[in-house]
Amino acid sequence: MSNSSGDADALIHILYVDDDEGLALLMQKNLRRCGFSVEWAESGAAGLARLGEGGIDAVVLDHILAGETGLDILPCITAMPDHPPVIYATGSDDTSIAVAALKAGADDYMLKGISADYFDLLAAALEQVLERARFRRETAQAQEVIRQQRDLAEMLLAEVNHRIANSLGLVGALIRMQSSMTKDQVAIDALHETQMRINAIASVHRRLYTNRQVGSVQVDEYLNSLLTELEASMRDDKRPHRIVLTAQPVNLATDKVITLGLIVSELVTNAFKYAYPDSVPGEIRVIVDQTDEALRVIVEDDGAGFDPSSPARGTGLGTRILTAMAASLKSDFAYDPGHDGTKATLVFSLHEGK
Repeated sequence: MSNSSGDADALIHILYVDDDEGLALLMQKNLRRCGFSVEWAESGAAGLARLGEGGIDAVVLDHILAGETGLDILPCITAMPDHPPVIYATGSDDTSIAVAALKAGADDYMLKGISADYFDLLAAALEQVLERARFRRETAQAQEVIRQQRDLAEMLLAEVNHRIANSLGLVGALIRMQSSMTKDQVAIDALHETQMRINAIASVHRRLYTNRQVGSVQVDEYLNSLLTELEASMRDDKRPHRIVLTAQPVNLATDKVITLGLIVSELVTNAFKYAYPDSVPGEIRVIVDQTDEALRVIVEDDGAGFDPSSPARGTGLGTRILTAMAASLKSDFAYDPGHDGTKATLVFSLHEGK
């Protein structure tokens, strides 16, 4: 049974699944005055077939069908992608049927009748489930748009980080070329240290685009990569030292990671250069752990020790960088005078603005 009126397409299309043709006729007549066009399916199979053709806005599913119940059909309806909302109808006042129908995916439940009041209530229920379905669709569409915009932003940010890392890598390569053409050892050392500082920043951006991260970096992974590169670039027969990293997996904002990388790079570089006598192997330890709401970073060795009040052994630029970077983190930075060797400790808040 279908409505063949010329304005049927302007109405809301309802599929009524019931083996009672007389009730289907009443349904069609009474719901039409409320703006609904009713199609009738006399069995579950016929109803599923009609739903498969599309164009149905909502379903009224009867509980008692010939040889089956609506509860047998309901899971098949709800398994359909983008299925219309379902109102489950029965003449029984057994509440367990209502509970079973709602659990199986029905959007609402009604006791059947043939009075005008029943059809008015059914029309109101249909309007409500259609409104909820519309809201769900619009929400899903909005979430999909947000997801697509987020993915695009992340892709663009990854590309930016990629280009920054490549550009910094090029700057490092130019510095390396310049140092190879320089005879002054002081200048060579200064250029080498500058190159390592640039690499500490570039490593953050490389990790941001390779791990598809936005705004934060996992500290242990970053430092492991940074220190591996640092050891490879500095370790030789004169400085046969090893760097040992012990770090907890803590995510840190990008700007703080860059600052932390520069500090660790400076401290480890100083340990490589000054902690141990020439050709004597030594261990340089970097320890990162979380205490309450702060991050503690320790760089230590078992070498000759360091007196912060003594004159700088080089240009003093490294010390100025350490002081400036530690201040930008609003951190507590100190050397442990009781340590047998050199031990520098940095403690700063993990939260922005603190």
